[in-house]
Amino acid sequence: MKTHLVISTSNELLRVAAMHIVYISSDGNYSNLLMSGGEIRMVTFQLGQIEEMINKQLPEMRSTFIRIGRSLIININQVYHINISRQQLVLHDRDNTYTLSASKEALKALKEHIEKNI
Repeated sequence: MKTHLVISTSNELLRVAAMHIVYISSDGNYSNLLMSGGEIRMVTFQLGQIEEMINKQLPEMRSTFIRIGRSLIININQVYHINISRQQLVLHDRDNTYTLSASKEALKALKEHIEKNI
């Protein structure tokens, strides 16, 4: 079973343990990987391309990484709190808490997904 996501360009290779990815956010033509401990790594791929890499390289973890709207992929194991009315998603790794904004529709869908898979 593969446990690392490998992102390779002509100049760089990034190999990160999937369980250490808290979320991935889009930033135009780039994406930012936020890892447990707070380290952020910018990569030269769009979020859709990262999503394809996850599906291809880590097929057994497809249900772990969920796309939330157009700008986020989250590690569902890091979800701590969802507040639909405030459009707020709180993720928590072993040391840090991360508060993100997302649409009400995306948060409703995430909440329902989690409730179905309890």
